[in-house]
Amino acid sequence: MTNKLITRRAALSGLATAGATGLAAPSIATAAGQTTTWKVQTSWPGGIGLKIFESWANSIVEKTGGELAFEPFGAKDVVGDFQLFDAVKNGVLDAVNPFTIYAQGIIPAAMFLTSYPMGLRNPHEFDVFYYGLGGLEMARELYAKQNMYFVGPIHHGPNIIHSKVPIRSVDDFAGRKMRAPGGMVAELFSALGAKTTLLPGSEIFPALEKGTIDVADYVGPAVNYALGFSQVTDYISMGPPGFMSVYQPVDIMDLTVGMDSWNALSPEMQQFVEMEVHSYSDMHHAAIQAADQEAWDKFEADGTEVTRLGQTDVEIMTEVAVPIWYKYANRDKDAARVFSTQLDYMMSGSLGYVTPEMVAGQTLDL
Repeated sequence: MTNKLITRRAALSGLATAGATGLAAPSIATAAGQTTTWKVQTSWPGGIGLKIFESWANSIVEKTGGELAFEPFGAKDVVGDFQLFDAVKNGVLDAVNPFTIYAQGIIPAAMFLTSYPMGLRNPHEFDVFYYGLGGLEMARELYAKQNMYFVGPIHHGPNIIHSKVPIRSVDDFAGRKMRAPGGMVAELFSALGAKTTLLPGSEIFPALEKGTIDVADYVGPAVNYALGFSQVTDYISMGPPGFMSVYQPVDIMDLTVGMDSWNALSPEMQQFVEMEVHSYSDMHHAAIQAADQEAWDKFEADGTEVTRLGQTDVEIMTEVAVPIWYKYANRDKDAARVFSTQLDYMMSGSLGYVTPEMVAGQTLDL
């Protein structure tokens, strides 16, 4: 079993460039000659994100020698984005591939299982949190209380802002009707004067087209271009150079499985799925970033203008964000515990972009 899993990693080396197709992966023998098929819905509504997810899902049956198969569904194919977890709990779906922030309604600490304004800023920092500082164990503990199993995080890249009007400083958010994913991000922009609304990704284009909103946060260039955002907006707002997104620099997805479906797997198959998700995260992130490079040229050809916030804007947003961090962290003991682990890391010699002066007067209810 061990040799097969190790060999499987080698087969993944060409996945990013191959678009997650055409793999010759080793098999895990099917004990009774039967295939367990999971219905798995993603939050990707279309574009490169959905294609990568579908190709990966369709590769599982070959990699497991027919023991396990994923039947993939796109956003809203079975249930709406905000019904994903109910569907898993009720057995309508076996597993989901959501944006992790969508779990905040049932797990307050989920706000800190993905990036938040001015928090951890790079994918490798979240890998350190999850796989080095106990984040994965904390996530699994919290999801288990909801009768779900958190398999692991899946990176894809920063979120960016599309707008019908230029956003050249934080002042330009004032009065704008803005789609935000809820939680801390929405509170940050509300504090900056925006009129925020919560919409799933599949509803952003029509809302921009109709003028229901004039500013929208969503994922990265490749996905957003495929969704047609250049047809209904003229501007993209970014952070300063090297800081692509100041409010959600690492938008994390995950694979969450209903506990009954998870427990029905053999220990060996559970180990395979955990390793597969870890590998898929690396491939998914790289493939999305590669597609983003091509998308920038397409946006430019369509006449989209890229504007960038400055360092002063970062300082203003940080000042606004810090008390919001603590507000959400103090919603319950679990949220405080998760955030405390990240705060220690951000204040350590390894990172150092949070200083004692920045959090002076704030307290955590641990």
